[in-house]
This record gives sequence, C-alpha cells and structure tokens, in this order.
Amino acid sequence: MTEFADKYEALILRRERSRLYVTLNRPEVKNALNPTLIGELKSVFTILRDRRDIKVVILRGAGGTFCAGADLKNMEQSFTDKPKPGEKDPIAVWNRQFGAFLEMMNNTPQVVVAAVEGYAIAGGFGILCVSDVAICTEGAGFAMSETAIGIVPAQIAPFVAVRIGVPQTRHLALTAARFKGAEALRLGIAHYLVPDSAALDAKLEEVLKQIDKCAPIANALTKQVVMRVGTEPLSDVLDFAADKFAEARRGPEAGEGLRAFAEKRPPRWAVE
Repeated sequence: MTEFADKYEALILRRERSRLYVTLNRPEVKNALNPTLIGELKSVFTILRDRRDIKVVILRGAGGTFCAGADLKNMEQSFTDKPKPGEKDPIAVWNRQFGAFLEMMNNTPQVVVAAVEGYAIAGGFGILCVSDVAICTEGAGFAMSETAIGIVPAQIAPFVAVRIGVPQTRHLALTAARFKGAEALRLGIAHYLVPDSAALDAKLEEVLKQIDKCAPIANALTKQVVMRVGTEPLSDVLDFAADKFAEARRGPEAGEGLRAFAEKRPPRWAVE
C-alpha cells in the first residue's frame, strides 16, 4: 500500500481513523497556489485513488484562509519565453495541468469535505467547487477574480458551471463579483453556513459523523454514478448504475450492512 510522505513543504497531513485532514500550509500568502503546493496535492490525491481505508478527505487552509488562488508573483515571473514553432504554448500546458488536478480531485473515491473560512478565490474557488460537501463561514469571501486581472478562469469555469449552472457561472466570471457566505449558500456552492471558526469546527465534526455511518465502497460507487449524470444519456447512466448496484450488493459491505440492520446494531465501518 502506497503511503503518504512523512512531511510536505506546503501541506500538513493528519490521519485520524478513516479520515485524512489535508491543510494547505502557505499562510504567509493566504495559501496561494504555487507549483509546489499543487504538486503535493496531486501526489496526495494520486495515492488516494487506491486507498479504501480512507473514507473522507477534509480540506482546510492554515492561518484562517482556505485559498486565495494562484500565487500571482509566481505567475508573473513564469513563461517569459514564447513557444517555438509547432510547439504548444507552455502556458496552455501549465494551465491544463491544474485542470487535470481538479479532475483527479473531482473523481476521487473518497468524500471530499471543504471547510472554508477567510477566502476561496480563483483557483481556490475551483478547488471548493469540486468538493462533495462544503462548510463555509458567513464572513468567508469568494470570487472568480481572474477576468479582473486580464486572464481567464479557464480550468475552474467548467467545474463551477457543473456546480451552480452556466448562467450563474457566466455572471460570476464575467463580473469578477466578490460575495460572502450567504450568497455562496444561495448559489449552492456551500452546503452549510456557520457564523465563525468555532461553529465551523462543530459543524465539520457533525458532518464527519454522518459520513462515518456510510460504507466507504458504497460511497465511492455512488459517486461514480452521480458523476455521470448530465454527461451521458440517461439510459446509459441507469445501466451503469445497475452494474454498480450489483457490485455493491455482492460485496462485503452489503452483507455486513444487512446483518447489522437485522441485528439492530451499527455496521462495522460506523464504529471503527
């Protein structure tokens, strides 16, 4: 079984039973995304693809801020050379790599819970929008701010559109509008809105206890079904869903779950 690194430069990892807490750890720049941070996140989610002993990933930011987007100083200093004839622009290659990471996170078999305070801006907003469950404080700030500095929210926009729809995404992206937690809740970006950091911790624990009750493989298979809605014909989705139902029913979790129900006790995965 592939293990995580003992130490990361831009992340803090903490394992607690089937929970993995992943904290973005560049508080001096409000956890802005740079190649090191993105690379370490990629390495963590690469490992998670094959880890069924981890049921849920909790994403947070150190220093009271989730993620303020890309490190603009790093961006300004990069890619001064123009592409050679016949070569793809290195800026496009670099940008697409972030989209590949968002795809990886979006499709990870674990439940991804984002606990957001401070800011979730630009790329940080994109990361938030590929979480399965989002808990946000009322004072947290959000924006698709790219167009205000003359660039395009190229890799995050499709994921934002999946989460809140094309019309709302057009509004946010084409105005670079800044908004707070109540609007994030109204738009469907956040699932829970809490007043402050203490309440965020309490709600997070409540949500994690709910996830504790769910079987990890059943959750992973359910996520696969839901992710196909809207991208494939409904009949194909239902065929796929039937196969996943059969896979789960013949697996060990269903047997344990049905026995636990009959014996009026919690299943093993709920009391680990």
